[in-house]
Amino acid sequence: MSASMDTSRCGWASTDPLNIAYHDLEWGSPVHDDSRLFELITLEGAQAGLSWLTILRKREGYRKAFVGFDPQRVAGFDSQRIDQLVLNPAIVRHRGKIESTVNNARRVLALWESGRSLDDTVWSFVDGQAKQNRWKSMSELPSSTPASVALSKALKKLGFRFVGDTTCCAFMQAAGLLNDHLLSCPRHALCQSTATHPPKM
Repeated sequence: MSASMDTSRCGWASTDPLNIAYHDLEWGSPVHDDSRLFELITLEGAQAGLSWLTILRKREGYRKAFVGFDPQRVAGFDSQRIDQLVLNPAIVRHRGKIESTVNNARRVLALWESGRSLDDTVWSFVDGQAKQNRWKSMSELPSSTPASVALSKALKKLGFRFVGDTTCCAFMQAAGLLNDHLLSCPRHALCQSTATHPPKM
């Protein structure tokens, strides 16, 4: 799908090329890879207090700083590495958010060690099937849902940080657990067609 999709796309994509490409090619597509889910949790947590466009502009910086969002490698970051990241202008230089990323990588590893995955954990909150919303206007989009509240509580119980219910709602929208494209947006039908969690082998 080209990032030159017509203007019936969701209004939040605005006119910025980065936002448009993210909307047209990624947002709302179901994600089941733990590294990509870890990336989205990190970026959504980093957005707190900032615009999403600011985060998109720093995305490649994040990918380099956090070694492709490989949880195993990020989990090994020590205090010296964190001190270096606080000085890195390619990412949001917020110590708490950086420390939470390292912490959350360790929580992903803990899930793996218990025989679970981040994928299975987060998708269980929609029973493995993306919720298909049918919003007609941007004003209807929620900033929090019962599912995002429940996911937030569960992740916090597992030791994750910067995972409030609003952040979790944005994460669920981004990772395709919620299809929150407007009905008028061509992406709504495209995301709906790939909404089912793949069965376990």
